Amino acid sequence: MNRFRALIPLAGVAVLGVLYLAALFIRSTRTQIELQEAVKVVGTATPVKLVAINPHGVRSLRASLRQGGQSYPVYERTVSASRWNLFPKAVNPTPFEFEAGTGKANGLKDGRAVLRVETVSNDLAGRTDLLELDVEVNSRPPAVSVDEGQHYLTLGGSEVVVFTASGYWSEAGVRVGKYTFRSFPLPGANDVNRRVCLFAIPYDTERGEVPVVYVRNPAGAEATSGFWNRLTWKTFRKRNIEVTDAFLEKIFKELDPGGKGNPAPRFVKINSDMRKANAQTLSELRLKTADRILWHGPFLQLANSSVEAQFCDYRDYFYQRQLVDRQVHLGFDLAVTAHTPVAAANDGVVVFAGPLGIYGNAVVIDHGLALQSLYAHLSEIQVKPGDAVKKGRIIGKSGATGLAGGDHLHFSMMVDGVMVNPVEWWDAHWIHDRILAPLKMTE
Repeated sequence: MNRFRALIPLAGVAVLGVLYLAALFIRSTRTQIELQEAVKVVGTATPVKLVAINPHGVRSLRASLRQGGQSYPVYERTVSASRWNLFPKAVNPTPFEFEAGTGKANGLKDGRAVLRVETVSNDLAGRTDLLELDVEVNSRPPAVSVDEGQHYLTLGGSEVVVFTASGYWSEAGVRVGKYTFRSFPLPGANDVNRRVCLFAIPYDTERGEVPVVYVRNPAGAEATSGFWNRLTWKTFRKRNIEVTDAFLEKIFKELDPGGKGNPAPRFVKINSDMRKANAQTLSELRLKTADRILWHGPFLQLANSSVEAQFCDYRDYFYQRQLVDRQVHLGFDLAVTAHTPVAAANDGVVVFAGPLGIYGNAVVIDHGLALQSLYAHLSEIQVKPGDAVKKGRIIGKSGATGLAGGDHLHFSMMVDGVMVNPVEWWDAHWIHDRILAPLKMTE
């Protein structure tokens, strides 16, 4: 009997031990593996970004490519185990980043494969979870051939290039320094590999930067080609703008009604921070474009208007004789009389109509191939997004909304979100020689 009584505590300990191990096992959870960016094609070294989500963390992650019954390891990471902690702290999702492709896997060939990612949870159960993705291995870069032609470029101006992409590709266009311009199917061509790209030489292009045609495949392999061009460098005007208290009272009422404090910082916040946010909105509108030309002939300048400001005027803003800000004016300010009817500069589709910060009431029209026009400071808007408009249709009336000191129209042209000099697009001869002729199109 005494022996039996002595065994009772030991049995209790054993039961507790079993319960402890069971609790550890039960607490184990499966790992959720999420890709941060889709991976459909891998080349020589394609980046793979993912997160492993498990409240206990992951003890290890292994990645491999499987092809033809063979497994090619491409990545492995193991961390110290903490499987015996019954009450572990919650672990944040764990990021992983590695490269997959032929450069990491000798023997891997172009063709179909499976990207396999395996995780082990960092707890007693050590559950294994798996993510498998069908991928295409393609280590061959695409190719590009640019049509012959002479390209006379102007700082702040626009241009077009026609080229042929070949091989397996997913993205093609033109790069100019930090800017990228998309290509579209060449009008009239039956081959999707025949491409056309409207691009700009942005006003802030640095000397030595030249346009380059590029073609890239989903694995990141890229081919590039230069082409004959001659760039005319320009020096733009400088203007001093005196900011008055009457002007500040007007714009604060509209753009910063709840603001307080020193007028100068409030103005700079509008003129700088709000300007950047508005520019981002305009840049994102480039995605709302037709893959064909919607316009015809030269674009219209506001009839009988006088030019109050030009494209790329460098402006110094003074308040109480102190320099408070510097900005670049990327459009034309055109004035006639108060509330002058404003016509669409060319055929297109309205992609924006409404308040837009420093631009006040504004309209943006898409003309296809990422070419768009902006009409700002309107007192009245007479169109809505989705409206198809013809050249000359009245879309609103000039005004002084936004960051405007008096009634006028701010007019800008944009190529894939980059503002360019409208003077070129008002010129019928320039359009014929520089845009339509390379495309073998006529009016």
